[in-house]
Amino acid sequence: MLSCVLSSLIAGFLSCVVMFLGWVLSKRTIGDREKNSPFECGFDPVKSARLPFSLRFFLLAIIFLIFDVEIVLLFPILASMSSGYDFFLVTGVFSFLVILVLGLFHEWNEGSLSWAQ
Repeated sequence: MLSCVLSSLIAGFLSCVVMFLGWVLSKRTIGDREKNSPFECGFDPVKSARLPFSLRFFLLAIIFLIFDVEIVLLFPILASMSSGYDFFLVTGVFSFLVILVLGLFHEWNEGSLSWAQ
């Protein structure tokens, strides 16, 4: 118990020392024109670096991440099914998959999955 507390204190102290040294030794450039400009292979930028982001692409990426995380959540369930089938496990998996498919159909009907609009 004591060694765990001592190692936590040492780790916290060392991280504070490293952060303080980084702050003290850093080179502070507030108004540097070169650092604030976008980098395009040494040339002046052709377009503005502050273009509006496509909301359609953002929504599609978020939907992909949600379904990807839900698929990752299914892997432990499959591992626990190898030891035997339980009624609560099967009903939980079935309800999870029904919610997943209903969400997919909702996104499809809403038009979030069609890219060309």
